[in-house]
Amino acid sequence: MSGSTELIHRFISGESGRTLLLLHGTGGNENDLLPLGRDLDPHAALLSPRGQVLENGMPRFFRRLAEGVFDEADLRRRTNELADFVIAMAQRYEITDRKLIAVGFSNGANIAGAMLLLRPEILAAAILFRPMVPLVPEQLPQLRDVPVFISSGLRDPIVPLTNARSLVDLLERAGATVTFEQVNASHGLTDEDVTAASRWLAAA
Repeated sequence: MSGSTELIHRFISGESGRTLLLLHGTGGNENDLLPLGRDLDPHAALLSPRGQVLENGMPRFFRRLAEGVFDEADLRRRTNELADFVIAMAQRYEITDRKLIAVGFSNGANIAGAMLLLRPEILAAAILFRPMVPLVPEQLPQLRDVPVFISSGLRDPIVPLTNARSLVDLLERAGATVTFEQVNASHGLTDEDVTAASRWLAAA
């Protein structure tokens, strides 16, 4: 494996057929979403990388030019690096036969969305908390029947609900089966988010 795909990360083995790829928000790290992963599936394996980009000392998964304005070239490069990292880790930890599901929050949800759009072969499903449209690919991928859970805050000052709805539409046009939850919350995660996502995952 090349050094470019070696990310600081945590891996915790599990007994179920799932591996949750945990992708933190801005300022988070590889430990932040481990409790969330356990809440969503107590028996899943957990793979949690740290974003390689620093913004004022805060880890992120890709650069942005301003709030809500992404560096698309960097986003594409980092998405491919993350996908290659996941492939390498699946071999290292012998999780190639597991069902890989991204669980992303904010910046992590955005790179998970980009992975669905640019590297659709990587993920079996995705849980996206507070995502935006990361980019619009030149050609839509084939996401036929890929289940995606999206949860947006009705009072979110960072992600307008119209943007989240645009992401739902984009993924559905690619063939994904999208469940769109709108919770009475701001940008932060709530118990309502976790309960709804856990229920969705149990049925997925």
